[in-house]
Amino acid sequence: MTEDHPAFPPGFVWGTATSAYQIEGAVHENGRGPSIWDTFCRVPGAVAGGDTGDVACDHYHRFQEDLRLLAGLGVGAYRFSVAWPRVQPDGRGEPNAAGLDFYKRLLDSMRDLGITPFVTLYHWDLPQALEDRGGWRVRDTAERFADYAGIVHDALAGWEPYWITLNEPYCSSITSYAEGRHAPGAKEGHGALAAAHHLLLGHGLAVPRLRTRGGERVGITLNMSPAVPASGSPQDAAAARRQDLLVNRQFTEPVFGGAYPRDMEETFGAITDFSFRRDGDLELIGAPLDFFGLNYYYRIHAADAPYAEPDPARRTAFDIGVRHVTPEGGVISGLGWPVEPEGLRQTLTGLAARHPGLPPVYVTENGYGEHGDDLDDQGRVSYLRGHIAAVAEAVAAGVDVRGYFCWSLLDNFEWARGYAARFGLVHVDYETQARTPKASYHWLRDRIAASGTA
Repeated sequence: MTEDHPAFPPGFVWGTATSAYQIEGAVHENGRGPSIWDTFCRVPGAVAGGDTGDVACDHYHRFQEDLRLLAGLGVGAYRFSVAWPRVQPDGRGEPNAAGLDFYKRLLDSMRDLGITPFVTLYHWDLPQALEDRGGWRVRDTAERFADYAGIVHDALAGWEPYWITLNEPYCSSITSYAEGRHAPGAKEGHGALAAAHHLLLGHGLAVPRLRTRGGERVGITLNMSPAVPASGSPQDAAAARRQDLLVNRQFTEPVFGGAYPRDMEETFGAITDFSFRRDGDLELIGAPLDFFGLNYYYRIHAADAPYAEPDPARRTAFDIGVRHVTPEGGVISGLGWPVEPEGLRQTLTGLAARHPGLPPVYVTENGYGEHGDDLDDQGRVSYLRGHIAAVAEAVAAGVDVRGYFCWSLLDNFEWARGYAARFGLVHVDYETQARTPKASYHWLRDRIAASGTA
């Protein structure tokens, strides 16, 4: 390999990632029930441009075309998510056969193309009926998730996928129940931390449901952003530690260490009594996994700041006295995110150092967002080149990284940003649904071919 194309071990997996609500569309077809995102998109001002996922990329009807794009890219794997409300319209009870049939057709086509499925069971589209009963704030939702995981496993296990229980529980708890930026748009303290715990509990309860046949490969995907102090001051160092707790350690430590970080009480004790935790929960959450999925986009440069809410009893779990600072002189993406590939290497090596028993790692999302329809997306090419090199550096340092998945195959519905933000290797014209590979698609295709590992 050249310096521009560092080597990866034999069998290293290349792939791309998507999620159901962001690409499928067909939200009213074949028995699918409403999700919290269907509801949230109708809240005035919640989503840029008033956009919805009603049609999205129409992947539900065009998945064969999209799989051909995958095959042309030369990837060996595809990470996608199952829409819970397509399988259980109300989040409980008997499955919707038509919904499961869609995923069976998808998996059949993937098998024909020799593409390995990585199936994410939850990528934020909670059935609205469960939110109406309390959502992730309540323990019952974790139990319903385990039931749902069992249903999908029994229906799809014959295709031998890699199973990912949750995608980014930080986003589906803190961003969704504390910051209010994602569905259901709540701004809470105790409720958001309860949601974070119940998501992890749902993961723990689902793991044995996914291991009934023996030989299944089960993991979880967490998003991680290393928090670095914006200056050398002790105050900024303390802010970075709080930020690290909020985004990273409150998820990694129970999953890999079997305990919550000690500074949870110091940081959040004023807004919750942690009464949602029960004896035995951590044993479930910390059950051994077959692999770990890491999503990385950027580092957070944290500065100390006043709390938005002076009264501790009224603070949300997102209000931790931290301000994010954009570093001077660095490369910034079209969405305003720092482009710092060393943060990915830092995350991988840091995790492996803190958790010697860390299972094999797959980078399950990594990508570059921008505005506009530019097909010559050299910013994305540069981003991918740097971050793939960072993964190679982590492998050389001894981290057991088994694969890399680019976010995303297609431009798609980017949650609160609507369709204004584009992450795709393939451009989507939302008026005509025409797909056009970008420069980054061709670059990654050549990079995968040069690796000789797929």
